[in-house]
Amino acid sequence: MRRSAETARKARIFNTRLRVMGLDLDALNQQVQEKKHQQNLEKQRDKAFDKLREYHDEALLQQDIDEREKKAALHTDLTQYWATHQRVEDSSDADLKCGLKGAFGITIPEAELGPASMTIFVGEDIGEEQRRREQMKKTERDLRAQKEDNERRLLGDKHREMLANKELVHQERTGLQLCELEEECKKAARIALDNYNQALAAERTETLKEQHRREERENLAEMRHTLTSDLMTERAEAAVREVGGGRLPLVLVDRWKGMSPEQLSAIQREREEQRVERQRQREAEKIQDAAWELHLLKLSRGAEEEDRRAEELRAEKRIQTDSYNMQLAREQQAYQEYLNKKLYTNKPTKDYFYQFNTTSR
Repeated sequence: MRRSAETARKARIFNTRLRVMGLDLDALNQQVQEKKHQQNLEKQRDKAFDKLREYHDEALLQQDIDEREKKAALHTDLTQYWATHQRVEDSSDADLKCGLKGAFGITIPEAELGPASMTIFVGEDIGEEQRRREQMKKTERDLRAQKEDNERRLLGDKHREMLANKELVHQERTGLQLCELEEECKKAARIALDNYNQALAAERTETLKEQHRREERENLAEMRHTLTSDLMTERAEAAVREVGGGRLPLVLVDRWKGMSPEQLSAIQREREEQRVERQRQREAEKIQDAAWELHLLKLSRGAEEEDRRAEELRAEKRIQTDSYNMQLAREQQAYQEYLNKKLYTNKPTKDYFYQFNTTSR
């Protein structure tokens, strides 16, 4: 008896299909859904951060390119200024720098020179000092003008850089404001939807109450009619009986003598009114159908445009997903090769697993 009980207990415990574990499946499913929602939020946040980082990288790269272009333009202008206004051959020591030969380049001793070899006489070149001072003043003015030009260029570069930074800050502030407005719109939409649902619930409750009151009134009217009917009062002299509720009076067949001319004319008038009303309804339905078909055509065109844009987005997303999946597959394959070839080289045998779960206790 104990052996059979132990065998049955082993079958229950070691059978994974029949074994029942104490788990709250609803709570676990809710945790899984919350975890997936949190992961989706994190993915969206990471995507937003990636886009913002890419935008900042592009802005910094463009700023670096602009600075390099400014430096290159400044260097080109400075080189052009040197080549135009500060040439070596125009300096006071051009004969020494450029190898020019003149009166100051003679290396023959003065004692060996005769009167015919003299180049500068006493009293000549009286304005040399004045000319040298004018040349120094001109050089100083040129240098000052060059310095002022460089300062103006640097101020212009700083101003443009400041404007670019302000534009970037404005764009970031605009993006944050748009995000806040979107959140406020979503919140307002949720509040409006809640209010609409509450209004619908209140309206449905009021409709049910009104229906219940109408049914009670109809039941009371029917009971009152039953109590005051000809069957209960036994009034056989009434040839026409009113039934109430806007319906036609009930005529007793055994006492009916036919319809009067007034009744016939009333029936004809009612039939004509019904025909006119039916014709008007058909025309109104035709106009409504035409307007509805035009509206459906506009909606279908908008839906086709949305479908086209959605298809383009899905195609782009599929390309990105395929690229990402290929990268994951390569990483997984490399990791699996590492596990199979380097880490799990000593595989356990069957004897290792047979030593566990030999009894139910």
